[in-house]
Amino acid sequence: MTITNFIAAIELGSSKIRGIAGTKNSDGSINVLAYADESSTDFIRKGIVYNLDKTSQALNNIINVLEGKLNESIAKVYVGVSGQSLRSVHNSIAKAVLQEDKIIDQKLLDLLSDENMEIPLIDLDILEVAPQEYKIGNNLQIDPKGVATDHIEGRFLNIVANKELKKRIEYCFEEAKIEIAEMFVSPLTTANVILSEKEKRAGCALIDFGANTTTLSIYRDNILRFLTVIPLGGENITKDLMTLQIEEDEAENIKLSIGNAWLEKNGQENSEEEEERAKYTLEDGRKIDLEDIQLAIEARMEEIVANVWYQIQLSGYDDKLLAGLILTGGASKIKNLRKLIQEKTTIAQVRIADSTLKIHTSIKEFAEDVNKNTIIGLLYTGEENCRQIPVMKEPVDLFEHDEDLKRQEEEAKKVAIEKEKKKQEEENRKAKERKKEKTKDKKGNWFSSLTDTFFSDDDIQ
Repeated sequence: MTITNFIAAIELGSSKIRGIAGTKNSDGSINVLAYADESSTDFIRKGIVYNLDKTSQALNNIINVLEGKLNESIAKVYVGVSGQSLRSVHNSIAKAVLQEDKIIDQKLLDLLSDENMEIPLIDLDILEVAPQEYKIGNNLQIDPKGVATDHIEGRFLNIVANKELKKRIEYCFEEAKIEIAEMFVSPLTTANVILSEKEKRAGCALIDFGANTTTLSIYRDNILRFLTVIPLGGENITKDLMTLQIEEDEAENIKLSIGNAWLEKNGQENSEEEEERAKYTLEDGRKIDLEDIQLAIEARMEEIVANVWYQIQLSGYDDKLLAGLILTGGASKIKNLRKLIQEKTTIAQVRIADSTLKIHTSIKEFAEDVNKNTIIGLLYTGEENCRQIPVMKEPVDLFEHDEDLKRQEEEAKKVAIEKEKKKQEEENRKAKERKKEKTKDKKGNWFSSLTDTFFSDDDIQ
Protein backbone atom coordinates (compact mmCIF):
# COMPACT_ATOMS: atom_id res chain seq x y z
CA MET A 1 0.00 0.00 0.00
CA THR A 2 1.36 3.42 -0.96
CA ILE A 3 1.90 5.82 1.95
CA THR A 4 1.04 9.35 0.84
CA ASN A 5 1.05 11.18 4.16
CA PHE A 6 3.33 10.71 7.16
CA ILE A 7 5.32 12.67 9.75
CA ALA A 8 9.06 12.07 10.27
CA ALA A 9 11.17 13.12 13.25
CA ILE A 10 14.73 12.76 14.52
CA GLU A 11 15.98 12.93 18.12
CA LEU A 12 19.64 13.78 18.74
CA GLY A 13 20.36 12.02 22.03
CA SER A 14 23.66 11.59 23.85
CA SER A 15 23.43 7.80 23.66
CA LYS A 16 21.52 7.36 20.40
CA ILE A 17 20.19 9.21 17.38
CA ARG A 18 16.64 8.00 16.78
CA GLY A 19 14.48 8.43 13.71
CA ILE A 20 10.79 7.70 13.29
CA ALA A 21 8.05 7.99 10.70
CA GLY A 22 4.37 7.51 11.36
CA THR A 23 0.84 8.78 11.14
CA LYS A 24 -1.66 10.21 13.61
CA ASN A 25 -5.18 8.82 13.72
CA SER A 26 -8.39 10.72 14.39
CA ASP A 27 -8.78 8.95 17.75
CA GLY A 28 -5.42 10.33 18.93
CA SER A 29 -3.49 7.10 18.48
CA ILE A 30 -0.28 6.79 16.47
CA ASN A 31 0.85 4.34 13.79
CA VAL A 32 4.63 3.85 13.78
CA LEU A 33 5.58 2.93 10.21
CA ALA A 34 9.38 3.03 10.41
CA TYR A 35 12.02 3.34 13.13
CA ALA A 36 15.82 3.50 13.18
CA ASP A 37 18.53 4.27 15.71
CA GLU A 38 22.31 4.56 15.81
CA SER A 39 24.79 5.01 18.65
CA SER A 40 25.87 8.65 19.13
CA THR A 41 28.24 8.34 22.10
CA ASP A 42 31.24 9.18 19.89
CA PHE A 43 29.94 12.51 18.62
CA ILE A 44 27.18 13.87 20.90
CA ARG A 45 27.80 14.65 24.57
CA LYS A 46 25.26 16.15 26.96
CA GLY A 47 22.99 16.87 24.01
CA ILE A 48 25.66 18.89 22.20
CA VAL A 49 27.05 17.92 18.79
CA TYR A 50 30.85 17.71 18.98
CA ASN A 51 31.80 15.83 15.81
CA LEU A 52 29.81 17.42 13.02
CA ASP A 53 30.96 15.06 10.25
CA LYS A 54 30.02 11.91 12.17
CA THR A 55 26.68 13.42 13.11
CA SER A 56 25.91 14.28 9.47
CA GLN A 57 26.78 10.73 8.40
CA ALA A 58 24.61 9.24 11.15
CA LEU A 59 21.69 11.43 10.03
CA ASN A 60 22.08 10.15 6.48
CA ASN A 61 22.13 6.58 7.76
CA ILE A 62 18.93 7.13 9.75
CA ILE A 63 17.11 8.70 6.78
CA ASN A 64 18.23 5.90 4.44
CA VAL A 65 16.88 3.24 6.81
CA LEU A 66 13.56 5.06 7.25
CA GLU A 67 13.13 5.58 3.51
CA GLY A 68 13.96 1.93 2.87
CA LYS A 69 11.27 0.76 5.28
CA LEU A 70 8.72 3.27 3.99
CA ASN A 71 9.58 2.74 0.33
CA GLU A 72 9.08 6.50 0.09
CA SER A 73 11.37 9.54 0.09
CA ILE A 74 11.44 11.91 3.06
CA ALA A 75 11.33 15.62 2.21
CA LYS A 76 11.83 17.02 5.73
CA VAL A 77 11.90 16.04 9.39
CA TYR A 78 11.03 17.49 12.77
CA VAL A 79 14.01 17.76 15.12
CA GLY A 80 14.22 17.73 18.91
CA VAL A 81 16.54 20.15 20.72
CA SER A 82 17.90 19.53 24.20
CA GLY A 83 21.28 19.80 25.91
CA GLN A 84 23.07 21.02 29.01
CA SER A 85 22.67 24.73 28.25
CA LEU A 86 18.87 24.48 27.91
CA ARG A 87 17.04 26.40 30.63
CA SER A 88 14.18 28.77 31.30
CA VAL A 89 14.49 32.49 32.03
CA HIS A 90 11.77 34.86 33.24
CA ASN A 91 11.06 38.18 31.53
CA SER A 92 8.41 40.89 31.93
CA ILE A 93 7.19 43.41 29.35
CA ALA A 94 5.11 46.36 30.58
CA LYS A 95 3.10 48.59 28.26
CA ALA A 96 1.02 51.66 28.94
CA VAL A 97 -2.10 51.78 26.78
CA LEU A 98 -2.62 55.29 25.42
CA GLN A 99 -6.39 55.14 25.33
CA GLU A 100 -8.07 55.08 28.72
CA ASP A 101 -9.60 51.68 29.50
CA LYS A 102 -8.68 50.14 26.17
CA ILE A 103 -10.05 46.63 25.70
CA ILE A 104 -7.22 44.12 25.44
CA ASP A 105 -7.23 42.18 22.17
CA GLN A 106 -5.01 39.54 20.57
CA LYS A 107 -3.11 42.22 18.64
CA LEU A 108 -1.92 43.83 21.89
CA LEU A 109 -0.92 40.45 23.35
CA ASP A 110 1.03 39.64 20.17
CA LEU A 111 2.81 42.99 20.49
CA LEU A 112 3.93 42.12 24.02
CA SER A 113 5.10 38.71 22.83
CA ASP A 114 7.10 40.26 19.97
CA GLU A 115 8.81 42.69 22.35
CA ASN A 116 9.71 39.79 24.62
CA MET A 117 11.46 38.04 21.72
CA GLU A 118 13.60 41.12 21.13
CA ILE A 119 15.28 41.17 24.55
CA PRO A 120 19.10 41.21 24.25
CA LEU A 121 20.74 37.90 25.14
CA ILE A 122 24.48 37.22 24.96
CA ASP A 123 25.32 33.98 23.11
CA LEU A 124 21.82 32.61 23.69
CA ASP A 125 18.87 31.75 21.44
CA ILE A 126 15.24 31.87 22.54
CA LEU A 127 13.91 28.51 21.37
CA GLU A 128 10.41 28.69 22.84
CA VAL A 129 8.26 31.09 24.85
CA ALA A 130 5.71 30.13 27.49
CA PRO A 131 3.41 33.02 28.48
CA GLN A 132 2.87 32.93 32.24
CA GLU A 133 0.26 35.50 33.16
CA TYR A 134 -0.61 39.15 32.65
CA LYS A 135 -0.73 41.78 35.37
CA ILE A 136 -3.62 44.22 35.08
CA GLY A 137 -3.72 46.62 38.00
CA ASN A 138 -3.15 44.44 41.04
CA ASN A 139 -4.63 41.35 39.44
CA LEU A 140 -2.93 38.50 37.57
CA GLN A 141 -4.82 36.88 34.71
CA ILE A 142 -3.92 34.03 32.41
CA ASP A 143 -6.26 35.15 29.62
CA PRO A 144 -6.77 38.95 29.70
CA LYS A 145 -8.53 39.31 26.34
CA GLY A 146 -11.65 41.46 26.64
CA VAL A 147 -10.51 43.22 29.83
CA ALA A 148 -10.48 47.06 29.82
CA THR A 149 -7.31 48.68 31.18
CA ASP A 150 -4.84 51.50 30.63
CA HIS A 151 -1.78 49.41 31.58
CA ILE A 152 -0.73 45.79 31.09
CA GLU A 153 2.35 43.78 32.00
CA GLY A 154 3.10 40.48 30.27
CA ARG A 155 5.15 37.87 32.08
CA PHE A 156 6.95 35.29 29.97
CA LEU A 157 9.11 32.25 30.45
CA ASN A 158 11.73 32.02 27.71
CA ILE A 159 13.45 28.72 26.99
CA VAL A 160 16.99 29.57 25.99
CA ALA A 161 20.11 27.66 24.96
CA ASN A 162 23.64 28.40 23.81
CA LYS A 163 23.63 29.65 20.19
CA GLU A 164 26.08 26.91 19.24
CA LEU A 165 23.54 24.22 20.11
CA LYS A 166 21.11 25.19 17.34
CA LYS A 167 23.84 26.34 14.97
CA ARG A 168 25.62 22.97 15.01
CA ILE A 169 22.41 21.02 14.53
CA GLU A 170 21.46 23.16 11.52
CA TYR A 171 24.94 22.69 10.03
CA CYS A 172 24.75 18.89 10.33
CA PHE A 173 21.34 18.70 8.67
CA GLU A 174 22.50 21.03 5.91
CA GLU A 175 25.57 18.85 5.28
CA ALA A 176 23.35 15.77 5.22
CA LYS A 177 21.01 17.57 2.79
CA ILE A 178 18.01 17.01 5.08
CA GLU A 179 15.46 19.80 5.43
CA ILE A 180 14.31 20.68 8.96
CA ALA A 181 10.54 21.14 9.11
CA GLU A 182 10.77 22.67 12.59
CA MET A 183 12.84 22.40 15.76
CA PHE A 184 11.02 21.50 18.96
CA VAL A 185 12.28 21.72 22.53
CA SER A 186 12.40 18.01 23.37
CA PRO A 187 11.33 18.21 27.05
CA LEU A 188 8.12 19.96 26.00
CA THR A 189 7.18 17.41 23.35
CA THR A 190 7.98 14.59 25.79
CA ALA A 191 5.59 16.14 28.31
CA ASN A 192 2.88 16.20 25.62
CA VAL A 193 2.73 12.40 25.54
CA ILE A 194 3.50 11.60 29.19
CA LEU A 195 1.68 14.09 31.39
CA SER A 196 -2.09 14.23 31.69
CA GLU A 197 -3.97 17.53 31.76
CA LYS A 198 -4.96 16.74 35.33
CA GLU A 199 -1.31 16.38 36.38
CA LYS A 200 -0.28 19.61 34.66
CA ARG A 201 -3.15 21.46 36.30
CA ALA A 202 -2.55 20.09 39.81
CA GLY A 203 1.21 20.63 39.63
CA CYS A 204 3.85 18.06 38.74
CA ALA A 205 7.52 17.67 37.87
CA LEU A 206 8.70 15.58 34.92
CA ILE A 207 12.20 14.16 35.44
CA ASP A 208 13.89 12.72 32.34
CA PHE A 209 16.99 10.67 33.17
CA GLY A 210 19.14 10.85 30.03
CA ALA A 211 22.56 9.37 29.34
CA ASN A 212 24.61 12.49 30.15
CA THR A 213 21.97 14.82 31.57
CA THR A 214 18.81 14.86 33.67
CA THR A 215 16.07 17.28 32.59
CA LEU A 216 13.56 18.75 35.02
CA SER A 217 10.30 20.35 33.82
CA ILE A 218 7.71 21.70 36.26
CA TYR A 219 4.05 22.36 35.41
CA ARG A 220 1.30 24.07 37.37
CA ASP A 221 -2.14 25.34 36.25
CA ASN A 222 -1.49 23.74 32.84
CA ILE A 223 1.51 26.04 32.37
CA LEU A 224 5.20 25.22 32.19
CA ARG A 225 6.73 26.98 35.19
CA PHE A 226 10.37 25.88 35.26
CA LEU A 227 12.90 24.00 33.16
CA THR A 228 16.53 23.13 33.75
CA VAL A 229 19.08 20.51 32.70
CA ILE A 230 21.43 18.92 35.22
CA PRO A 231 24.75 17.63 33.78
CA LEU A 232 24.49 14.19 35.37
CA GLY A 233 22.87 11.08 33.92
CA GLY A 234 22.83 7.33 33.62
CA GLU A 235 26.22 7.21 31.92
CA ASN A 236 27.82 8.53 35.12
CA ILE A 237 26.60 5.37 36.87
CA THR A 238 28.09 3.20 34.12
CA LYS A 239 31.46 4.94 34.45
CA ASP A 240 31.39 4.50 38.23
CA LEU A 241 30.96 0.76 37.73
CA MET A 242 33.83 0.73 35.24
CA THR A 243 36.15 1.88 38.06
CA LEU A 244 35.53 -1.60 39.55
CA GLN A 245 37.37 -3.04 36.53
CA ILE A 246 34.17 -3.88 34.65
CA GLU A 247 34.01 -3.52 30.86
CA GLU A 248 31.67 -0.74 29.64
CA ASP A 249 28.97 -2.84 27.94
CA GLU A 250 28.84 -5.21 30.90
CA ALA A 251 28.69 -2.28 33.33
CA GLU A 252 25.70 -0.86 31.43
CA ASN A 253 23.96 -4.24 31.57
CA ILE A 254 24.66 -4.60 35.31
CA LYS A 255 23.24 -1.13 35.96
CA LEU A 256 19.93 -1.96 34.32
CA SER A 257 19.61 -5.61 35.35
CA ILE A 258 20.63 -5.67 39.03
CA GLY A 259 21.10 -1.99 39.88
CA ASN A 260 19.44 -0.81 43.08
CA ALA A 261 19.00 2.87 43.96
CA TRP A 262 18.01 2.26 47.58
CA LEU A 263 19.52 -0.44 49.80
CA GLU A 264 17.57 -1.40 52.90
CA LYS A 265 19.75 -1.18 55.99
CA ASN A 266 18.67 -3.77 58.55
CA GLY A 267 21.59 -3.25 60.92
CA GLN A 268 22.37 -6.99 61.05
CA GLU A 269 25.67 -8.58 60.09
CA ASN A 270 25.61 -11.16 57.31
CA SER A 271 26.76 -14.72 57.91
CA GLU A 272 29.75 -16.17 56.05
CA GLU A 273 27.34 -18.06 53.79
CA GLU A 274 25.47 -14.86 52.96
CA GLU A 275 28.78 -13.08 52.32
CA GLU A 276 29.77 -15.83 49.89
CA ARG A 277 26.46 -15.56 48.04
CA ALA A 278 26.79 -11.77 47.79
CA LYS A 279 29.17 -11.99 44.86
CA TYR A 280 28.58 -11.12 41.22
CA THR A 281 30.32 -13.23 38.59
CA LEU A 282 31.52 -11.22 35.59
CA GLU A 283 31.54 -12.51 32.03
CA ASP A 284 35.27 -13.29 32.27
CA GLY A 285 34.72 -15.40 35.40
CA ARG A 286 36.00 -12.89 37.93
CA LYS A 287 33.90 -12.37 41.05
CA ILE A 288 33.20 -8.96 42.52
CA ASP A 289 31.45 -7.94 45.72
CA LEU A 290 27.80 -7.26 44.97
CA GLU A 291 27.82 -4.66 47.73
CA ASP A 292 30.50 -2.64 45.89
CA ILE A 293 28.30 -2.59 42.80
CA GLN A 294 25.19 -1.56 44.70
CA LEU A 295 26.96 1.13 46.74
CA ALA A 296 28.39 2.70 43.57
CA ILE A 297 24.94 2.83 41.94
CA GLU A 298 23.21 4.09 45.08
CA ALA A 299 25.76 6.85 45.68
CA ARG A 300 25.47 8.25 42.16
CA MET A 301 21.67 8.05 42.13
CA GLU A 302 21.58 9.87 45.47
CA GLU A 303 23.71 12.65 43.94
CA ILE A 304 21.41 13.00 40.92
CA VAL A 305 18.26 13.01 43.07
CA ALA A 306 19.81 15.57 45.46
CA ASN A 307 20.51 17.93 42.56
CA VAL A 308 17.02 17.47 41.14
CA TRP A 309 15.46 18.16 44.53
CA TYR A 310 17.60 21.29 44.97
CA GLN A 311 16.34 22.63 41.64
CA ILE A 312 12.72 21.85 42.54
CA GLN A 313 13.16 23.82 45.76
CA LEU A 314 14.87 26.63 43.84
CA SER A 315 11.84 26.87 41.54
CA GLY A 316 9.56 27.63 44.48
CA TYR A 317 7.13 24.86 43.52
CA ASP A 318 8.35 22.16 45.92
CA ASP A 319 5.17 22.48 48.02
CA LYS A 320 2.82 22.92 45.04
CA LEU A 321 3.30 19.61 43.20
CA LEU A 322 0.03 17.91 44.10
CA ALA A 323 0.44 15.34 41.30
CA GLY A 324 3.98 14.54 42.43
CA LEU A 325 6.93 13.47 40.29
CA ILE A 326 6.82 11.58 36.99
CA LEU A 327 10.00 9.73 35.94
CA THR A 328 11.16 8.77 32.44
CA GLY A 329 14.41 7.87 30.69
CA GLY A 330 16.74 4.88 30.94
CA ALA A 331 17.88 5.31 34.56
CA SER A 332 14.27 5.68 35.72
CA LYS A 333 14.01 1.88 35.38
CA ILE A 334 16.60 1.26 38.14
CA LYS A 335 15.10 -0.67 41.02
CA ASN A 336 13.89 1.29 44.07
CA LEU A 337 14.42 4.73 42.49
CA ARG A 338 10.94 5.73 43.67
CA LYS A 339 11.88 4.68 47.20
CA LEU A 340 15.08 6.75 47.07
CA ILE A 341 13.18 9.85 45.93
CA GLN A 342 10.55 9.42 48.63
CA GLU A 343 13.29 9.11 51.27
CA LYS A 344 15.35 12.09 50.06
CA THR A 345 12.51 14.55 49.30
CA THR A 346 9.20 15.56 50.83
CA ILE A 347 7.24 14.21 47.86
CA ALA A 348 5.54 10.85 48.34
CA GLN A 349 3.71 10.57 45.01
CA VAL A 350 6.15 9.24 42.40
CA ARG A 351 5.35 7.24 39.27
CA ILE A 352 7.26 5.82 36.30
CA ALA A 353 6.03 7.45 33.09
CA ASP A 354 4.30 5.70 30.26
CA SER A 355 2.93 7.28 27.11
CA THR A 356 -0.67 8.46 27.36
CA LEU A 357 -1.08 7.64 23.65
CA LYS A 358 -2.16 4.38 22.09
CA ILE A 359 0.62 3.28 19.75
CA HIS A 360 0.22 0.76 16.91
CA THR A 361 3.38 -0.85 15.55
CA SER A 362 4.82 -4.18 14.48
CA ILE A 363 8.42 -2.97 14.74
CA LYS A 364 10.19 -5.06 17.37
CA GLU A 365 13.12 -2.64 17.83
CA PHE A 366 10.76 0.21 18.59
CA ALA A 367 8.60 -1.79 20.98
CA GLU A 368 11.69 -2.85 22.96
CA ASP A 369 13.18 0.67 23.20
CA VAL A 370 12.63 1.85 26.78
CA ASN A 371 13.60 5.42 25.87
CA LYS A 372 11.07 6.07 23.11
CA ASN A 373 8.92 8.71 24.84
CA THR A 374 10.90 11.66 23.44
CA ILE A 375 10.83 10.50 19.82
CA ILE A 376 7.11 9.70 20.13
CA GLY A 377 6.58 13.23 21.47
CA LEU A 378 8.30 14.73 18.42
CA LEU A 379 6.15 12.65 16.06
CA TYR A 380 2.98 13.57 17.94
CA THR A 381 3.77 17.31 17.92
CA GLY A 382 4.59 17.45 14.19
CA GLU A 383 1.80 18.52 11.84
CA GLU A 384 3.05 18.77 8.25
CA ASN A 385 3.32 15.94 5.73
CA CYS A 386 7.01 14.98 5.44
CA ARG A 387 6.68 12.84 2.31
CA GLN A 388 8.67 13.89 -0.74
CA ILE A 389 6.33 14.72 -3.62
CA PRO A 390 7.56 12.61 -6.56
CA VAL A 391 8.76 14.52 -9.60
CA MET A 392 7.02 13.41 -12.77
CA LYS A 393 9.44 11.88 -15.26
CA GLU A 394 9.61 13.31 -18.75
CA PRO A 395 7.73 10.93 -21.07
CA VAL A 396 9.19 9.75 -24.35
CA ASP A 397 7.96 12.10 -27.07
CA LEU A 398 6.40 9.97 -29.80
CA PHE A 399 4.98 13.01 -31.55
CA GLU A 400 8.01 15.23 -31.54
CA HIS A 401 6.81 17.31 -34.47
CA ASP A 402 3.15 17.56 -33.45
CA GLU A 403 3.34 20.99 -31.81
CA ASP A 404 -0.35 21.16 -30.83
CA LEU A 405 -0.31 17.78 -29.11
CA LYS A 406 2.99 18.61 -27.45
CA ARG A 407 1.60 21.88 -26.13
CA GLN A 408 -1.49 20.11 -24.77
CA GLU A 409 0.67 17.54 -22.99
CA GLU A 410 2.80 20.28 -21.43
CA GLU A 411 -0.28 22.11 -20.19
CA ALA A 412 -1.77 18.91 -18.75
CA LYS A 413 1.48 18.16 -16.97
CA LYS A 414 1.62 21.67 -15.50
CA VAL A 415 -1.97 21.37 -14.29
CA ALA A 416 -1.21 18.04 -12.59
CA ILE A 417 1.91 19.41 -10.89
CA GLU A 418 0.11 22.58 -9.80
CA LYS A 419 -2.79 20.53 -8.44
CA GLU A 420 -0.44 18.37 -6.35
CA LYS A 421 1.44 21.47 -5.19
CA LYS A 422 -1.77 23.23 -4.10
CA LYS A 423 -2.88 20.10 -2.26
CA GLN A 424 0.41 20.01 -0.34
CA GLU A 425 0.26 23.76 0.40
CA GLU A 426 -3.31 23.39 1.69
CA GLU A 427 -2.26 20.54 3.99
CA ASN A 428 0.65 22.60 5.34
CA ARG A 429 -1.55 25.68 5.75
CA LYS A 430 -4.10 23.75 7.80
CA ALA A 431 -1.33 22.26 9.90
CA LYS A 432 0.14 25.70 10.63
CA GLU A 433 -3.32 27.05 11.52
CA ARG A 434 -3.84 24.21 13.97
CA LYS A 435 -0.45 24.90 15.50
CA LYS A 436 -1.17 28.64 15.68
CA GLU A 437 -4.41 27.97 17.54
CA LYS A 438 -2.59 25.70 19.97
CA THR A 439 0.05 28.40 20.50
CA LYS A 440 -2.57 31.05 21.27
CA ASP A 441 -4.17 28.83 23.87
CA LYS A 442 -0.88 27.74 25.38
CA LYS A 443 0.05 29.21 28.72
CA GLY A 444 3.37 28.49 30.31
CA ASN A 445 6.05 29.59 32.69
CA TRP A 446 9.68 29.25 32.94
CA PHE A 447 12.52 29.59 35.22
CA SER A 448 14.49 32.28 36.99
CA SER A 449 18.01 32.21 38.38
CA LEU A 450 19.70 28.80 38.31
CA THR A 451 23.18 27.94 39.48
CA ASP A 452 25.75 28.69 36.80
CA THR A 453 27.19 25.23 37.22
CA PHE A 454 24.24 23.63 35.46
CA PHE A 455 23.95 26.17 32.64
CA SER A 456 27.47 26.68 31.33
CA ASP A 457 28.71 24.94 28.21
CA ASP A 458 32.40 25.13 29.01
CA ASP A 459 33.27 22.93 26.05
CA ILE A 460 31.53 25.24 23.58
CA GLN A 461 33.69 28.24 23.02
